[in-house]
Formats: sequence, structure tokens, C-alpha cells
Amino acid sequence: MAYSNFTLDTVLTTFQLEIVESAGVFSETETVAPREHFIADLQEKVQLAISIGTEKARSELIVTGILFELREYLDRRISFFSGTEFNVDSEKGLTGVCDFLVSLSPILSFLEAPIIIIVEAKKENLTLGFGQCAAEMLAAQRFNTEKENNIPCVYGATTSGTDWRFLKLEGQRLHIDRSLYSIGQCDKILGILSSMVEQKV
Repeated sequence: MAYSNFTLDTVLTTFQLEIVESAGVFSETETVAPREHFIADLQEKVQLAISIGTEKARSELIVTGILFELREYLDRRISFFSGTEFNVDSEKGLTGVCDFLVSLSPILSFLEAPIIIIVEAKKENLTLGFGQCAAEMLAAQRFNTEKENNIPCVYGATTSGTDWRFLKLEGQRLHIDRSLYSIGQCDKILGILSSMVEQKV
């Protein structure tokens, strides 16, 4: 079993997680205004990604841009990795490739703990990615603990690039925000991601 084989039901059962669903988990976070040239660039890339219509195009043209803007806003105090193999526990099925990993470290040469955010890119139905994202969040939680660099929460997002849903893993409790954020709210999306890095939500 690998990350991509997990459904939300199987990850909850396998790892005995408690699930908490509520609207607006991240709604009180402050917005982060992106740079003006980023907005103009993003608008063009969104249209291109929609026209191409593939998960890869949305990932490369939109999601990477959002994470790059986040890194710039945080003065490059974080790093992010794309398409990285992340094998933590083969017996539990916590193996495979993650679309995006965000580390609370500026080092780019290798993945260093703590991993704070997992982002899974999906073409359409974001809820189908919850199981995979949750499994990757659990792996990040274990990775951080093994590296003796534990943090209170690991966060996750499933996104089509144009739409975003967010999760939070705190111990054995998985919070899923029912709210959906569109790319038109990129200042809110950046604010939520920034608050995750700062552990303010």
C-alpha cells in the first residue's frame, strides 16, 4: 500500500484517527497580500492551466507559484519540494511520492525536519485526495518525531490549483475544513498557508 491507495476511511481505520469536520477552521486567519506582479502572472497561468486541463499543468503553473510566493513572503525561511519520494514506514503503507512538501527549514539540498505542510494536487474532486493527504501528513508527523524535531500540528491541503481545501493533524485528531477557497482568494490562501508555518491555527 502507498499514499495514493489510501481513502479517508482506510486512513482513519488503519491509524485510529479521530475526525473533526467543521466549516471555517481557517476562516479567521489574516490575509497576506501577494506582490502585484505575482497577481498578474498568476492570472495568466490560471487561464493557461485551465485550458491545458491536466493535473500536472495545474500543479506546475498554479500550485508551485503559490508556494514560491509563500516562500518569498516568509523571507525564504522555508523550503518546498515537489514530486519527492517520501518513504517513512513501508509496513504501514506510508511510502510513495508527495506532490509538495513544505519544510520549516531554508535548506534546499535535502529534506529536513520539521515538515509542516503537505499539498496534494488533484485535477477535480478534492475530497478524493483527503485520504492520501492525511496519510502523507501522518508520515510527516512520524518523520518529524524520528528526527526529534516535532511540532504541535502538521497541515495539509488538497487543491486543483483553482480550488483549495485544508486539513490539520494534531496528535490523533484530523481536522477537515469544509470551507472551499478559490484562487480568486489567493491572499486568503497565502494567509492560511503562512499561519500554518507560524503555527497560528
